[in-house]
Amino acid sequence: MTDDNGFDMAKLPNYLTYARIVAVPVIMLLILADNNFLRWLALILYVAAAVTDYLDGYYARRYGSVSPIGRMLDPIADKLLVAALLLVFCFDSSFGGWDLIPATIILLREILVSGLREFMGTEKIVVPVTKLAKYKTATQLVALAFVIAEPLIPGMREVTDILLWLAAALTAYTGWQYWTGVTRHFRTEEEVL
Repeated sequence: MTDDNGFDMAKLPNYLTYARIVAVPVIMLLILADNNFLRWLALILYVAAAVTDYLDGYYARRYGSVSPIGRMLDPIADKLLVAALLLVFCFDSSFGGWDLIPATIILLREILVSGLREFMGTEKIVVPVTKLAKYKTATQLVALAFVIAEPLIPGMREVTDILLWLAAALTAYTGWQYWTGVTRHFRTEEEVL
């Protein structure tokens, strides 16, 4: 399906995902510049990148253009955005000591689930993404937006901490759900043997 200008709308979801991936190093550099104006730009670019996470899925369903590359790259783009920012926040002192706990929970879960997905793909087993996992991603993205904004808007520290810990709790819980869903397949294979 093409629009009035001849643009293939079926390709739009993948372009949005590519844009999110390309935005990651730019956002990192803007934050690391340690300049309030550039941090505002980082926040604006980050929010735009986070919105593409919703839009790429919406347009893929709308135009019937769910593709294998899109299914692979979308979660990678999400994880790159989240993991890169967590690392930047550790480096630029946006995180205090206690913030490292939810940051570590989030990073460990994302690495574990990525590894499990890769392994399960080789076994031709698909574990679908749950609605709660989508809320987890949204909560992570909102929490990280608050971390970016916190130095720019006084008095947000408590809200930022609550959102970060909530994101970590949802991340840990959905990681546990994914783990139990995957290990169910292992038990079934062992029973057959």
